[in-house]
Amino acid sequence: MPAVSALLVPYASYLRVYEPLAAFPEPERSHWARYAARERTPTAQDELRRSLADLLPTPPVPVPVHESADAFVTEVDGIVCVCPWRTRLRGWLALESLVDTLPEPLLDAVLPPVVRGQAAADFEQWRERNPDARPWIRTAVWQVPVRWFTLFADDEREYRAQETDGTAPALRYRTPMVQARRRLARALKALRESVDEGPLIEGLIDVGRWLEEFHPRSLVELDYGGLVHALTGPQLADDRSAADVAAGIAALRAGDGEAAGEAYERLAERWRAVRDRQFAN
Repeated sequence: MPAVSALLVPYASYLRVYEPLAAFPEPERSHWARYAARERTPTAQDELRRSLADLLPTPPVPVPVHESADAFVTEVDGIVCVCPWRTRLRGWLALESLVDTLPEPLLDAVLPPVVRGQAAADFEQWRERNPDARPWIRTAVWQVPVRWFTLFADDEREYRAQETDGTAPALRYRTPMVQARRRLARALKALRESVDEGPLIEGLIDVGRWLEEFHPRSLVELDYGGLVHALTGPQLADDRSAADVAAGIAALRAGDGEAAGEAYERLAERWRAVRDRQFAN
Protein backbone atom coordinates (compact mmCIF):
# COMPACT_ATOMS: atom_id res chain seq x y z
CA MET A 1 0.00 0.00 0.00
CA PRO A 2 1.47 3.45 -0.86
CA ALA A 3 2.83 5.62 1.92
CA VAL A 4 0.15 8.21 1.33
CA SER A 5 -2.40 5.80 2.83
CA ALA A 6 -0.79 6.29 6.22
CA LEU A 7 -1.48 10.01 6.24
CA LEU A 8 -4.07 11.33 8.65
CA VAL A 9 -7.52 12.12 7.35
CA PRO A 10 -8.00 15.87 6.78
CA TYR A 11 -10.38 17.51 9.23
CA ALA A 12 -13.21 17.98 6.74
CA SER A 13 -16.94 17.28 6.67
CA TYR A 14 -19.04 16.54 3.59
CA LEU A 15 -22.55 17.23 2.34
CA ARG A 16 -23.41 14.74 -0.41
CA VAL A 17 -26.33 14.11 -2.74
CA TYR A 18 -27.02 10.62 -4.08
CA GLU A 19 -29.19 10.70 -7.21
CA PRO A 20 -31.17 7.77 -8.67
CA LEU A 21 -29.88 6.39 -11.95
CA ALA A 22 -32.95 7.80 -13.72
CA ALA A 23 -31.63 11.32 -13.07
CA PHE A 24 -28.66 10.81 -15.39
CA PRO A 25 -28.82 11.08 -19.20
CA GLU A 26 -27.34 8.42 -21.42
CA PRO A 27 -24.61 7.30 -21.78
CA GLU A 28 -23.79 8.38 -18.22
CA ARG A 29 -26.73 6.41 -16.81
CA SER A 30 -25.43 3.16 -18.28
CA HIS A 31 -21.95 3.91 -16.97
CA TRP A 32 -23.23 4.34 -13.41
CA ALA A 33 -25.45 1.26 -13.69
CA ARG A 34 -22.43 -0.88 -14.63
CA TYR A 35 -20.34 0.87 -11.99
CA ALA A 36 -22.87 0.23 -9.19
CA ALA A 37 -23.05 -3.46 -10.14
CA ARG A 38 -19.36 -3.97 -9.32
CA GLU A 39 -18.51 -6.26 -6.44
CA ARG A 40 -16.76 -3.43 -4.61
CA THR A 41 -16.95 0.34 -5.08
CA PRO A 42 -14.49 2.85 -3.58
CA THR A 43 -14.98 4.26 -0.10
CA ALA A 44 -14.48 7.80 1.21
CA GLN A 45 -11.03 6.70 2.39
CA ASP A 46 -10.14 5.58 -1.12
CA GLU A 47 -11.17 8.96 -2.50
CA LEU A 48 -9.06 10.70 0.12
CA ARG A 49 -5.96 8.66 -0.66
CA ARG A 50 -6.22 9.45 -4.37
CA SER A 51 -6.61 13.19 -3.74
CA LEU A 52 -3.65 13.24 -1.35
CA ALA A 53 -1.51 11.39 -3.88
CA ASP A 54 -1.91 14.29 -6.32
CA LEU A 55 -0.34 16.64 -3.78
CA LEU A 56 2.89 14.63 -3.45
CA PRO A 57 4.57 15.53 -6.78
CA THR A 58 6.66 18.69 -7.19
CA PRO A 59 5.03 20.91 -8.22
CA PRO A 60 1.77 19.56 -6.75
CA VAL A 61 -1.27 18.81 -8.91
CA PRO A 62 -4.09 20.85 -7.32
CA VAL A 63 -6.64 19.74 -9.91
CA PRO A 64 -6.64 16.32 -11.65
CA VAL A 65 -5.95 16.36 -15.37
CA HIS A 66 -8.98 14.13 -16.02
CA GLU A 67 -12.36 14.01 -14.31
CA SER A 68 -12.98 11.07 -12.01
CA ALA A 69 -15.23 8.28 -13.25
CA ASP A 70 -15.88 7.11 -9.67
CA ALA A 71 -18.83 7.64 -7.35
CA PHE A 72 -20.24 6.65 -3.99
CA VAL A 73 -23.10 4.18 -4.28
CA THR A 74 -26.05 3.45 -2.02
CA GLU A 75 -29.53 1.99 -2.28
CA VAL A 76 -32.72 3.82 -1.26
CA ASP A 77 -35.93 1.78 -1.08
CA GLY A 78 -34.53 -0.65 -3.62
CA ILE A 79 -33.39 2.10 -6.00
CA VAL A 80 -29.68 2.44 -6.78
CA CYS A 81 -28.40 5.99 -6.20
CA VAL A 82 -24.96 7.38 -6.96
CA CYS A 83 -22.98 10.39 -5.83
CA PRO A 84 -20.32 11.16 -8.49
CA TRP A 85 -17.02 12.33 -7.06
CA ARG A 86 -16.42 14.98 -9.73
CA THR A 87 -12.96 15.41 -8.24
CA ARG A 88 -11.74 17.79 -10.93
CA LEU A 89 -14.61 20.24 -10.53
CA ARG A 90 -14.34 20.11 -6.74
CA GLY A 91 -10.61 20.71 -7.01
CA TRP A 92 -11.16 23.92 -8.95
CA LEU A 93 -13.81 25.10 -6.50
CA ALA A 94 -11.57 24.28 -3.52
CA LEU A 95 -8.71 26.19 -5.12
CA GLU A 96 -10.91 29.27 -5.50
CA SER A 97 -11.86 29.02 -1.83
CA LEU A 98 -8.23 28.57 -0.78
CA VAL A 99 -7.26 31.86 -2.40
CA ASP A 100 -9.69 33.63 -0.07
CA THR A 101 -8.57 31.66 3.00
CA LEU A 102 -4.76 31.54 3.16
CA PRO A 103 -2.33 34.50 3.32
CA GLU A 104 -0.65 34.99 -0.03
CA PRO A 105 2.91 34.10 1.13
CA LEU A 106 1.68 30.79 2.57
CA LEU A 107 -0.43 30.11 -0.50
CA ASP A 108 2.57 30.74 -2.76
CA ALA A 109 4.62 28.25 -0.75
CA VAL A 110 1.95 25.56 -0.95
CA LEU A 111 0.83 26.19 -4.52
CA PRO A 112 3.16 28.35 -6.67
CA PRO A 113 1.45 31.19 -8.59
CA VAL A 114 2.20 29.55 -11.94
CA VAL A 115 0.35 26.39 -10.83
CA ARG A 116 -2.66 28.38 -9.62
CA GLY A 117 -2.69 30.49 -12.76
CA GLN A 118 -2.77 27.47 -15.04
CA ALA A 119 -5.52 25.85 -12.97
CA ALA A 120 -7.61 29.02 -13.12
CA ALA A 121 -7.20 29.28 -16.89
CA ASP A 122 -8.18 25.63 -17.32
CA PHE A 123 -11.26 26.16 -15.14
CA GLU A 124 -12.38 29.17 -17.13
CA GLN A 125 -12.17 27.23 -20.38
CA TRP A 126 -13.97 24.24 -18.86
CA ARG A 127 -16.76 26.46 -17.48
CA GLU A 128 -17.43 27.83 -20.96
CA ARG A 129 -18.07 24.28 -22.15
CA ASN A 130 -19.97 23.19 -19.02
CA PRO A 131 -21.92 26.24 -17.76
CA ASP A 132 -24.49 24.18 -15.81
CA ALA A 133 -22.11 21.82 -14.03
CA ARG A 134 -22.39 21.47 -10.25
CA PRO A 135 -20.77 19.18 -7.68
CA TRP A 136 -22.63 16.40 -5.90
CA ILE A 137 -20.37 16.91 -2.87
CA ARG A 138 -19.71 20.00 -0.76
CA THR A 139 -16.79 20.15 1.68
CA ALA A 140 -16.12 22.20 4.81
CA VAL A 141 -12.88 22.15 6.81
CA TRP A 142 -12.68 22.21 10.63
CA GLN A 143 -16.44 22.53 10.98
CA VAL A 144 -19.88 21.44 9.91
CA PRO A 145 -21.64 24.62 8.71
CA VAL A 146 -24.74 25.39 10.78
CA ARG A 147 -26.84 25.66 7.61
CA TRP A 148 -26.15 22.00 6.80
CA PHE A 149 -27.75 20.84 10.05
CA THR A 150 -31.06 22.46 9.12
CA LEU A 151 -31.58 19.67 6.56
CA PHE A 152 -31.69 16.85 9.11
CA ALA A 153 -33.56 15.57 12.16
CA ASP A 154 -31.97 14.08 15.26
CA ASP A 155 -33.54 10.67 14.64
CA GLU A 156 -31.66 10.48 11.31
CA ARG A 157 -28.36 10.55 13.17
CA GLU A 158 -26.15 7.46 12.70
CA TYR A 159 -23.20 7.11 15.09
CA ARG A 160 -20.60 4.33 15.25
CA ALA A 161 -18.12 4.44 18.11
CA GLN A 162 -14.44 3.54 17.83
CA GLU A 163 -14.26 -0.24 17.58
CA THR A 164 -11.75 -2.54 19.27
CA ASP A 165 -10.35 -3.67 15.93
CA GLY A 166 -9.24 -0.10 15.22
CA THR A 167 -12.15 0.82 12.95
CA ALA A 168 -12.53 4.59 13.13
CA PRO A 169 -15.67 6.17 14.58
CA ALA A 170 -18.23 7.62 12.18
CA LEU A 171 -21.10 10.08 12.45
CA ARG A 172 -23.51 10.91 9.68
CA TYR A 173 -27.08 11.95 8.89
CA ARG A 174 -29.17 10.84 5.92
CA THR A 175 -32.54 12.14 4.75
CA PRO A 176 -34.72 12.11 1.61
CA MET A 177 -34.35 15.16 -0.61
CA VAL A 178 -37.99 16.19 -0.08
CA GLN A 179 -37.45 16.33 3.68
CA ALA A 180 -34.21 18.29 3.33
CA ARG A 181 -35.88 20.90 1.11
CA ARG A 182 -38.89 21.17 3.40
CA ARG A 183 -36.78 21.68 6.53
CA LEU A 184 -34.58 24.24 4.84
CA ALA A 185 -37.62 26.23 3.67
CA ARG A 186 -39.07 26.24 7.19
CA ALA A 187 -35.78 27.32 8.71
CA LEU A 188 -35.39 30.10 6.17
CA LYS A 189 -38.92 31.36 6.83
CA ALA A 190 -38.38 31.37 10.62
CA LEU A 191 -35.08 33.21 10.33
CA ARG A 192 -36.40 35.84 7.92
CA GLU A 193 -39.28 36.56 10.28
CA SER A 194 -37.02 36.82 13.34
CA VAL A 195 -33.58 38.18 12.41
CA ASP A 196 -31.95 40.52 9.94
CA GLU A 197 -30.41 39.31 6.72
CA GLY A 198 -26.96 37.85 7.37
CA PRO A 199 -24.52 35.03 6.61
CA LEU A 200 -26.81 32.28 7.94
CA ILE A 201 -29.74 33.31 5.75
CA GLU A 202 -27.45 33.78 2.75
CA GLY A 203 -25.97 30.33 3.39
CA LEU A 204 -29.39 28.71 3.55
CA ILE A 205 -30.39 30.33 0.26
CA ASP A 206 -27.18 29.04 -1.34
CA VAL A 207 -27.74 25.48 -0.10
CA GLY A 208 -31.38 25.62 -1.18
CA ARG A 209 -30.44 26.61 -4.72
CA TRP A 210 -27.91 23.79 -4.83
CA LEU A 211 -30.45 21.19 -3.68
CA GLU A 212 -32.91 22.31 -6.33
CA GLU A 213 -30.44 21.11 -8.98
CA PHE A 214 -31.03 17.46 -8.06
CA HIS A 215 -33.70 14.81 -8.59
CA PRO A 216 -36.50 14.97 -5.98
CA ARG A 217 -35.98 11.31 -5.08
CA SER A 218 -32.34 11.87 -4.17
CA LEU A 219 -30.78 11.15 -0.79
CA VAL A 220 -28.94 13.87 1.14
CA GLU A 221 -26.07 12.88 3.45
CA LEU A 222 -24.06 14.83 6.00
CA ASP A 223 -20.83 13.01 6.88
CA TYR A 224 -18.56 14.23 9.70
CA GLY A 225 -15.67 12.72 7.74
CA GLY A 226 -12.29 13.50 9.28
CA LEU A 227 -13.83 15.64 12.00
CA VAL A 228 -14.38 12.47 14.02
CA HIS A 229 -10.63 12.61 14.71
CA ALA A 230 -10.91 16.14 16.11
CA LEU A 231 -13.50 15.08 18.71
CA THR A 232 -13.23 12.64 21.59
CA GLY A 233 -15.47 9.59 21.85
CA PRO A 234 -17.69 11.20 24.51
CA GLN A 235 -17.93 14.41 22.47
CA LEU A 236 -19.10 12.48 19.42
CA ALA A 237 -21.55 10.41 21.42
CA ASP A 238 -23.04 13.56 22.97
CA ASP A 239 -23.08 15.60 19.74
CA ARG A 240 -26.67 16.50 18.92
CA SER A 241 -26.00 19.46 16.64
CA ALA A 242 -28.96 18.84 14.34
CA ALA A 243 -31.25 18.69 17.38
CA ASP A 244 -29.80 21.98 18.68
CA VAL A 245 -30.42 23.68 15.33
CA ALA A 246 -33.97 22.30 15.18
CA ALA A 247 -34.61 23.50 18.74
CA GLY A 248 -33.33 26.96 17.89
CA ILE A 249 -35.49 27.22 14.78
CA ALA A 250 -38.56 25.99 16.69
CA ALA A 251 -37.90 28.58 19.41
CA LEU A 252 -37.67 31.36 16.84
CA ARG A 253 -40.93 30.21 15.30
CA ALA A 254 -42.54 30.34 18.74
CA GLY A 255 -41.11 33.78 19.46
CA ASP A 256 -38.89 32.51 22.29
CA GLY A 257 -35.65 34.38 21.69
CA GLU A 258 -34.10 33.20 24.95
CA ALA A 259 -34.49 29.50 24.11
CA ALA A 260 -33.21 30.15 20.58
CA GLY A 261 -30.14 31.87 22.01
CA GLU A 262 -29.44 28.97 24.37
CA ALA A 263 -29.64 26.44 21.53
CA TYR A 264 -27.33 28.53 19.37
CA GLU A 265 -24.83 28.94 22.22
CA ARG A 266 -24.63 25.16 22.72
CA LEU A 267 -23.92 24.75 19.03
CA ALA A 268 -21.45 27.62 18.81
CA GLU A 269 -19.46 26.45 21.82
CA ARG A 270 -19.19 22.91 20.48
CA TRP A 271 -17.87 23.97 17.10
CA ARG A 272 -15.74 26.81 18.41
CA ALA A 273 -13.70 24.21 20.30
CA VAL A 274 -13.18 22.26 17.08
CA ARG A 275 -12.20 25.29 14.99
CA ASP A 276 -9.73 26.44 17.65
CA ARG A 277 -7.78 23.22 17.16
CA GLN A 278 -6.98 24.34 13.62
CA PHE A 279 -4.45 26.79 15.04
CA ALA A 280 -3.04 24.54 17.77
CA ASN A 281 0.44 23.06 17.47
